[in-house]
Amino acid sequence: MIVRIMGEGQFDVADVEQDALQAYDDKVELAVQSGDEEQTSAALHDLRSYILSHGTPVADDFLGTSDIVVPFADASIDEIRQLVDGSGLIPDLDSLGPQG
Repeated sequence: MIVRIMGEGQFDVADVEQDALQAYDDKVELAVQSGDEEQTSAALHDLRSYILSHGTPVADDFLGTSDIVVPFADASIDEIRQLVDGSGLIPDLDSLGPQG
């Protein structure tokens, strides 16, 4: 599974602990739903930090698409809300099929 962090590149998170990744994503979704800009920013920062520290950077010449897009670091709650689809930024792995 390839995650694009806007402005920072793509990361392969196939070998990342998926339950932990989903827990960070759930925090972002709950924060967005609460409407609290500060809480949303903190939750997004935590998700991004987890991906950056546990994912594997994808080569710059990789031409494939990203499965997931995570907003840039200083995204507003409205910008994040546009990417959250009711299941967070990161969909349930079962919906991604055999690659997830």
